[in-house]
Amino acid sequence: MAIYPVILCGGAGTRLWPASRDHRPKQFLSLAGDLSLFQETIARVAPLTGAHGRIVVVAGRDHASSIADQLDDADAVLLIEPVGRDSAPAVTAAAEWIARQDPDAVALFVASDHHIPDAAGFRAAVLEGAKAAEEGRIVTFGVRPSEPSSAYGYIQPDGPGLAPVKRFVEKPDRRRAETYVKEGYLWNSGNFVVRADVLLTELEAHAPEVLRTVRQAFPAGDGGSTALDETFSEAPRISIDYAVMEKSDRVSVLPVGFGWSDLGAWDAVAATGEADRGLWIGGGGDGANLVRAAEGMVIATAGVSDLAIIAEPDAVLVCHLSRSQEVKGLVERLRKISPRHVHGAASEEDVLEIRARAFDDWVRFNALPLWATTGVAGDGGFYEAIDRTGAPVGDFRRARVQARQAYVYSAAGQAGWAGPWRRLVTEGLERFETTNRRPDGLYRTRVSVRGEVLNDTASLYDQAFVLLAMAAAASAGIEPGLMGSRAQALREALEGLAHPGGGWREDASHPHQANAHMHLLEACLAWEAIEPGGAWAGMADTIVGLAERAFIDPDGGFLREFFDADWRPAAGEAGRLVEPGHQFEWAWLLTRWGRARSDDWSAGAARRLYDAGLRGINSARGVAVDEMDDGLAVRSGRARLWPQTERLKAALILAEDLPGGHAGHALKGLQAYLEPTGLWRDKQEPDGSFVIEPAPASSLYHIAAAWLQLRETLKL
Repeated sequence: MAIYPVILCGGAGTRLWPASRDHRPKQFLSLAGDLSLFQETIARVAPLTGAHGRIVVVAGRDHASSIADQLDDADAVLLIEPVGRDSAPAVTAAAEWIARQDPDAVALFVASDHHIPDAAGFRAAVLEGAKAAEEGRIVTFGVRPSEPSSAYGYIQPDGPGLAPVKRFVEKPDRRRAETYVKEGYLWNSGNFVVRADVLLTELEAHAPEVLRTVRQAFPAGDGGSTALDETFSEAPRISIDYAVMEKSDRVSVLPVGFGWSDLGAWDAVAATGEADRGLWIGGGGDGANLVRAAEGMVIATAGVSDLAIIAEPDAVLVCHLSRSQEVKGLVERLRKISPRHVHGAASEEDVLEIRARAFDDWVRFNALPLWATTGVAGDGGFYEAIDRTGAPVGDFRRARVQARQAYVYSAAGQAGWAGPWRRLVTEGLERFETTNRRPDGLYRTRVSVRGEVLNDTASLYDQAFVLLAMAAAASAGIEPGLMGSRAQALREALEGLAHPGGGWREDASHPHQANAHMHLLEACLAWEAIEPGGAWAGMADTIVGLAERAFIDPDGGFLREFFDADWRPAAGEAGRLVEPGHQFEWAWLLTRWGRARSDDWSAGAARRLYDAGLRGINSARGVAVDEMDDGLAVRSGRARLWPQTERLKAALILAEDLPGGHAGHALKGLQAYLEPTGLWRDKQEPDGSFVIEPAPASSLYHIAAAWLQLRETLKL
């Protein structure tokens, strides 16, 4: 039997304010142990997948980053909702995805925020219920009540053991709850197991509009993590209980005896006995209390009992545990008075604004001046690196570094930087033209500091950056005519590298690759902005077409790196390489291209690429790692600087259209690499330490591009 556990990550946990907020709901908090409720759920259901099943997580766009942070090494598929529409559309999306992989598979639907200490007992109940599910039943798990409670809904079974459901009832008052318990009703856990095709059949019968809309929201390709498109927002807002469970004649209930709680309010959290956090000093007259103090805070009590005292950096709750359900009303009042305190102590906008100011200052006052002086040679050429003592490094010059530095200072000048940017660009490009231009119009890869040829290869990657530097210079007003004619000559010279199957060949060990095309697309977009509607636009369209049909996996929505001569994934490990940084970078570029073309495909593709890149975020360090495989599992924990800039650029540009890009967190990850001097560290090891080496000049291009996107987004 193939079991696909589906973890539903909806719910705001309002009654657990101030710990639970909109940006960090309760499923991502450690409320009853060291793990978050989401991590507990993953650990609880993972053994059920066996050899053929797979975990599926359904969540909103705003929480995709939190999920990626907490998945760790778990093999899971993410279905990302553009907007929450209650449980029925979420359940439908998971059932549809599973049915496309394995129509006979059994799906186990569980909430991400329930506390079940007896994981083995839970799994035994699931396997028992799955046997009936294989025969076509929808089996929901009814928890034997430990006491009358008005916090839960109830199920009336039509007999002992596994039995048909006689009726579902909503949360009762205390008196009615006592009656239900005496009459053998069960708590409705909301968890159930069903064959995917059976659930889709019942949805077709009882909630056809939900099924139709969700199916339309699936993008092409369905084998991996999927960002559902905006059609999903048109689905009826309805729970799965109302949509199917209360109408279907296939529903049975299995009584279970394992401990269970949805930890819906602070009294339920206190009942676990594992919820106290932080430094608390109690007096001799204190009774039982629940106390949670934020890091760096201390709570002292004297002579109090049965209180919940929850202290966050920006908000404190004190309530009697018996009145925990009333917290929701307090939050609704607070939402009108101070919504920031409902969203979170530091909202995404707050984090981004504060960090953006510091980053902008660092670029303008530290990095650009340092590299404009120490990083420049007397002949106008740019050095390869600067070491920790402030000394320039390198007895050679690579084409990509010379072009990138010229681009940076052209862009800095346009952004209002007051340094000598015009001189730096003019002298740098003229020196480069003299030493690196080949007779065929292409530019060689490497020369010595005296201009001697060290490597006469004309790399496609390098040509892309030469074109980008020329476009930036022209845009900044530095001899636009000359730059345009040089760029046209280079574009024509690239015909010698044209591939008969589309695109261009790279003169390297991997001649058919996505990376060089990515930077060529960036250069084409820059030139198209100067010369709209011409050859540059056609070149850009060619590259995007190649990305759509070859670079981007049609099922998983992620981008591979290397290909064979027919633009199919290369053999062996090279063809399986997936770089998180390039997922972000392509997402950024496709968004820009799509806006210029009013193209719908690019928006969905960019979002899927971004979501794939999030799988490469290391939760402990908050950074994007270097490498994954085509199963989106991390294969290298090292994290260079440049993927952090690309994550930031993508988060920013996507947030302009749809909130939830987590740009503030991306900027925080990048800033960990930056030093006050204007230098940076390039390589972070898996243990969080940095490799001690000179700061490479090539990184300034990545930093500057992120800085420019940050300025543009904040201006919007």
